[in-house]
Amino acid sequence: MMNSYKNIALVTVLTAGLSACAGNGSLNRSQTGAAVGAVAGAILGHQVDDDKGRFVGAVAGALAGGAVGKYMDEQQRELEAQLSREQAADEIQISRLADNTLKLDLSSEVSFDVDSSRINRGFYQSLNKVASVLADYPQTAVHIIGHTDSSGSDAYNHTLSLKRASSVKNYLTRQGVDEPRTRTDGRGENMPVASNATSDGRSQNRRVEIFLKPIVEGRESSAFNSPV
Repeated sequence: MMNSYKNIALVTVLTAGLSACAGNGSLNRSQTGAAVGAVAGAILGHQVDDDKGRFVGAVAGALAGGAVGKYMDEQQRELEAQLSREQAADEIQISRLADNTLKLDLSSEVSFDVDSSRINRGFYQSLNKVASVLADYPQTAVHIIGHTDSSGSDAYNHTLSLKRASSVKNYLTRQGVDEPRTRTDGRGENMPVASNATSDGRSQNRRVEIFLKPIVEGRESSAFNSPV
């Protein structure tokens, strides 16, 4: 309750400041209204605490339930348009899951060197495209999950997969994706998509996945539950 009062007070102060700007000519009325709405929405409407008290809201808030499908359709079309080259080269694959979640599979063959969590410089441009789209669609939670093949110990693989997921997250946030939207995890060798008995299979298992889950009004915290 105290946090709510503090938020209301902060909105009041910021609104007064923006109104003063309008009065001295630095902002027009429509700009002031938009700014006030953005500030109030960010502070009052989008700080959603889950059961552990963590901030889980996105700055742009939550989607009404009926708007989810269209919103995710548009985001998928934009991702596919921006990443057409990467899809053709099998570097990034985009799919739609049953719950309207979008999934991006990043091939580790182009994104990371073997046994490294440092992103290849040649992959920066592709991640820049991803970040650009994500910044335009802020009403989604961004889950970044790393995976490895079965080479090495389970503990080592788990650490490597988490470091790779963290590297992708850090890069995306530096390109403008709001950090509170993001979650990272590492699954090591525990979720293979192919056999580790072959080189090709191990290559497929070394991957980073990005899941984009819609933030739905009234169910905001569920968007931040792990998708896998």
